[in-house]
Amino acid sequence: MLRKAFFSSSAPARWWMITLGLTLLCASVPLLADEPLSPIPKQVEYDRPKALLGKRLFFDNALSLTKEVSCGTCHDPKYGCGDGKKVAVGVNGRKGTINTPTVYNAFFNFRQFWNGRAQNLTDQAYGPLHNPIEMAMNQTLVEARLGTDDYYKKAFKQIYGDHSPKFVNAIDAIVEFEKALFTPDAKFDRFLRGETELSPLEKKGYLQFKTLGCIACHNGINIGGNSYQYLGAVNPMKDDVLGGDRYELTKDPFDRNRFKVPSLRNIELTAPYLHDGSRET
Repeated sequence: MLRKAFFSSSAPARWWMITLGLTLLCASVPLLADEPLSPIPKQVEYDRPKALLGKRLFFDNALSLTKEVSCGTCHDPKYGCGDGKKVAVGVNGRKGTINTPTVYNAFFNFRQFWNGRAQNLTDQAYGPLHNPIEMAMNQTLVEARLGTDDYYKKAFKQIYGDHSPKFVNAIDAIVEFEKALFTPDAKFDRFLRGETELSPLEKKGYLQFKTLGCIACHNGINIGGNSYQYLGAVNPMKDDVLGGDRYELTKDPFDRNRFKVPSLRNIELTAPYLHDGSRET
C-alpha cells in the first residue's frame, strides 16, 4: 500500500520529493564512505577456444534469416560495441524501438537489456536470435546452417564433442566471447587502484559527479548496470515513455519509466544516449 501511494501517478509531487530526497541522501554517502566505484579486473576467466568460436559466430551474418546482419552489426567495436544509431536495425531493414546497449563489460551487469528481462548473458543471447525484427532465426535453422560449414563442424566437434553443431552450444560459445569483452586499465581504473592521479579538471569533475548525485545510480564496477532507476527522477517527465521500461515487462505501475541504469564505461564511443537514443551528446 505504501509503495502504491508514494509512487502512483496520482501523487506526482510526493513521488518527486521522495525521489529527490533519496538521490541527495545517496549523493552524500560517497563523501563519507569508501570509494563507490571499483576498477575493472585485469583478468576475467574464460575458455579461450570457446571464445574464439564465439567470436566467429558473433560476427557471422549466417546467424540471421536474410544473412545480412550479425550480432556484431548492432555491437560493433567501432562504436564501443553499440551501433551508433538511435535504435537497432535488423533483418530487411526493420527498426527496433530501443537503443542498442554496449556489450563491452556486460558480464558485470546485474541484469541484461534495458528492462532487465534477461538474468544473464546466456538469457540475453537467445533474445536477438529469436526476435523477428532483429535476426528472425530459430534453433532448427541455426543448426542447419552451422552443420553445412566445415569450420563449424570441426570446431564444435573439438570443443563440445558434437557430431553436428548444437544451438545451445552456439549460444554458450557466443557468451564465452562476450565474457572476454572487458576493458581494463583505463586511466580511471589505474586511479582507483592508486597507480596514477587524475588531472585537476578530472578531479573536479569526479567530485561534482559525486556531490550532484550521479553516483547514486552510476556506481560499482560498470559505473552503472547494477540497479533499476527512474528516468526523470530529479526532473520529472511530463509523459510516460513509450516502451522498453520495466513496466512493459511487469505491468506494475511502480515500474513506469524505470530502466536498468546504463554503464558509463567507454561512454564517449556509444552515442546516441538513453533508451531511445534521443540524446546525441
